[in-house]
Amino acid sequence: MAKKLKTHQATAKRIKLTGSKKLLKRKAGQDHFNSRDRGVRTMGKRRDVTIHETDDKNIRRLLPYSA
Repeated sequence: MAKKLKTHQATAKRIKLTGSKKLLKRKAGQDHFNSRDRGVRTMGKRRDVTIHETDDKNIRRLLPYSA
């Protein structure tokens, strides 16, 4: 009998899969000390970024039922 694959929950909470099967994550370094940053940098921290292609394969292995 085949076993079910387990999803890595820490990864599942931090990464989102888009409709076109790209992986998105939050940009690091946006928790505090944001008031001293310029406006463009603060706005850039609000955006999600795509996962780099070198990490893509490993992350998809941790999320077996998402893709």
